[in-house]
Amino acid sequence: MILTRFVHLTVVGGFLLLAAGIAVVAGADAQSRADARSIDDAQSDANARSDADTQSSVDAQSGADARSIDDARIAFEEGRFLEAADLAEALGTSVGYALAAQSLAVHGHYVAASDDRKGFFERAMKLGEEAVRADSTNQEAYYQSAHAVGRYALTVGTFTALRRGLAGRVRGLLENALAMDPDFADAHMAFGGWHAGIARAGRVARFLYKGNRESAVIHFERALELAPDSMIVLLEYALNLPELDREGGRERAVALLSKAAGLPARDAFESFIQQDVLEALAELEGPP
Repeated sequence: MILTRFVHLTVVGGFLLLAAGIAVVAGADAQSRADARSIDDAQSDANARSDADTQSSVDAQSGADARSIDDARIAFEEGRFLEAADLAEALGTSVGYALAAQSLAVHGHYVAASDDRKGFFERAMKLGEEAVRADSTNQEAYYQSAHAVGRYALTVGTFTALRRGLAGRVRGLLENALAMDPDFADAHMAFGGWHAGIARAGRVARFLYKGNRESAVIHFERALELAPDSMIVLLEYALNLPELDREGGRERAVALLSKAAGLPARDAFESFIQQDVLEALAELEGPP
């Protein structure tokens, strides 16, 4: 699961720079110097017009890209996840690839038929990789890549995922996301879930990947501190609390889920999360 986040579009544009040189011969007469100045002025005017035209072209492209990413985000918010993925991927930017990966991962988990999920997650993983390649400083790219790998891992099973090194891959991606932004609440939430999952996988997994309950709690608490009203953070922490805290975890999980249940769903994805919240709350409030 993943918190719905929209990062600002960054369009990297280039300017066409025109350069021209005018040779000035020493000892040239005043007319020659005047002619040279005239040529300089004309070239400067041409350069200015060219720069202005180029800037207008870049601005127009930036505006088109911005509208496209906005269209993709609107499609995501309205639950048109496959359309969102296509629109975002077509941008060819790190932001676009990251949103496309997110859209496919969400569609694969919540909408797709069970037999089709693996294919969506595989495509999401490839787009996550593209997002990182396109911009290695984009924390969202690492996060969405980790999200896609994590979703894919669920289709192959815990131990197969461990044998293929997927757990280590997810950890590396989340560490990079947090290196880019130490206050990235989503990444702390996901890292908390990662540690909790490794802790549950057994002693060998804990030894190999250094995952443990203590680190899970630290990351979940940090995520909750950074995003106290995040429906997904509340849900994810609550789902893990009964095992992380054998004494009071169940009661606190109910409290977190009750808070999450009172939050409005801001988009189609959060509507799915809201259903997860209500189902988890009903289960926890039932007999132990």
